[in-house]
Amino acid sequence: MSTYSRILLKLSGEALMGNKQSGIDEERLMEYVRQVKDVADKGVKVGIVIGGGNIFRGMSGQKAGFDRVKGDYMGMLATVINGLAIQSALESIGSKCSVFTAIEMSPVGIRYSKQLVNKAFDNNEVVIFTFGTGNPYFTTDTAAALRAVEMEAQVLLKGTRVDGIYTADPEKDPTAVKFDKITFTEAYQKGLKIMDLTAITMCQENNLPIIVFDMNTSGNLKQLIDGKPIGTKVYNKE
Repeated sequence: MSTYSRILLKLSGEALMGNKQSGIDEERLMEYVRQVKDVADKGVKVGIVIGGGNIFRGMSGQKAGFDRVKGDYMGMLATVINGLAIQSALESIGSKCSVFTAIEMSPVGIRYSKQLVNKAFDNNEVVIFTFGTGNPYFTTDTAAALRAVEMEAQVLLKGTRVDGIYTADPEKDPTAVKFDKITFTEAYQKGLKIMDLTAITMCQENNLPIIVFDMNTSGNLKQLIDGKPIGTKVYNKE
């Protein structure tokens, strides 16, 4: 039996780049979708929120002179491209899935509604949430927290290239120490950059734990679903 039966998986757009400088690394994409298929085949309801930073980041655009609102919409459009890539990759290995968009984008995807998402889950489909929240000034972290709460996920899984949360960036500081568990309050007090504050607050207020883990290690997602102590869990202290 799986520890979790309904999850939200948050992936950054940069994760899809693999070893490329931008765009989508097809091998990395297939590695990810195989892991998703493994857990979906166990009966786990999987929602995915994907970022768009491998194509365009609104904040970076603003620094380059773009209007912030237009830049954010460009970033949200990038998430749709990534979502379609994930959908195509999943379908190529035999998984059923649907892409939902936060605004009307027919025939690209289905306009988001909780009712239609639940129907997709009842049909054993993987659900891919794109176009963020549909609003500028909100990150895909916040979109992930929002969709996770709406779909009544038991946990928000943030797949990264590191194996959890550390006292400092482990890629820059070899003395950084990993946390196995940490409360939302402690994470805030220590200034740990897990997700943006809006997303963390939403998870904390809705008692939705976050697990940060290494998605680049094949099999980690399935082991995590099976209850193995992988990554770092952020939770409300009882």
